[in-house]
Amino acid sequence: QVQLVESGGGLVQAGGSLRLSCAASGRTFSRYAMGWFRQAPGKEREFVSAISWSGSTYYADSVKGRFTISRDNAKNTVYLQMNSLKPEDTAVYCCAADGSGWGTSRSFKEYDYWGQGTQVTVSS
Repeated sequence: QVQLVESGGGLVQAGGSLRLSCAASGRTFSRYAMGWFRQAPGKEREFVSAISWSGSTYYADSVKGRFTISRDNAKNTVYLQMNSLKPEDTAVYCCAADGSGWGTSRSFKEYDYWGQGTQVTVSS
C-alpha cells in the first residue's frame, strides 16, 4: 500500500513557476514509477509526466521544455517543477504510483495508487 500526498499548488500569473511535491509513504517507493496527471474542468484526465524507478523521464508534448520531473528516493518524494506556466495549465494535478516501475505508459489505468490532487490556477 502506498499513500500519496501532493502539495505546492496555488495561483500564479502566466509565465510564472510552481513546484509540486508528492510525498509517498512506504519503504518501496524507489521501486515505483511515479507520474503526474492533470484534469481541468470538463476535460478528461491527461498525462503530464512520469519518472521511472531508474530515473528515466517522460513528458507530454504540451509541457515538454517547461516542466521537469524529478525524484528523491531518500525523501520518498517526487517533484514537478513547472515553469513558463500558461492559463491552459490550469487543472487539478495528481501524482500516481505505477508498480511496474517503468513509467512508460501514459494511461492513468496503469497506475496503482493516487493522491488527492492539488489545484494549480494560472491567470492570464
